[in-house]
Amino acid sequence: MDGNSRGLESFKVVLLGEGCVGKTSLVLQFVEDKFNSKHISTVQAAFLNKNINIDGKRMKLAIWDTAGQEQFHALGPIYYRSSNGAVLVYDITNLDSFQKGVKTWVKELRKMLGKDVCLAIVGNKTDLEKERAVSVEEAQEYATKVGAKHYFTSAKLNDGVEDMFLSLAQDMMAKREEKQANGSLSRQNSVRRNMLVVADDEMEPQPSKSCCGA
Repeated sequence: MDGNSRGLESFKVVLLGEGCVGKTSLVLQFVEDKFNSKHISTVQAAFLNKNINIDGKRMKLAIWDTAGQEQFHALGPIYYRSSNGAVLVYDITNLDSFQKGVKTWVKELRKMLGKDVCLAIVGNKTDLEKERAVSVEEAQEYATKVGAKHYFTSAKLNDGVEDMFLSLAQDMMAKREEKQANGSLSRQNSVRRNMLVVADDEMEPQPSKSCCGA
């Protein structure tokens, strides 16, 4: 997504992960400052917008909150296609939500979107630290290995939620600016090459004319 004429840069963010890990709670806490203690299962996907400022730059985050149930996994490409960022959420008290959920989505996103998407791996429910089943070291080492950043959050306590989204926003902005700079440099190099070809053509020696008749 590109910025619009009002100077508001738009970025698409998709939340992925197993059911009951807190994806919807994270989004609602970030966008609406709300937390619902009753679990509400997302059916297919929900969409929310959030306008923010990063280093004086106005950004619009278009956030897709997807269903975690296995039967909806096949719909993933519909929602993560053309995403600038992905938030991969797991429950720190549920090892499967990390081993099966996060790792499966990372493989799929890297295969389909390559390095174009910024990945944030999020260990949610830190308010249940005593029940932790995923070690801090394992989660952080895996994130580093796959080129993602790792965060810990508690949607219930609103701990680390805003920082995670703002950090991801900074990464997405930096990646877009890098791509734009590389594209500009590539165009400049192309122009230079074309100019050199023209110059070479103009400098080709012309056949000499004989002063004597045949």
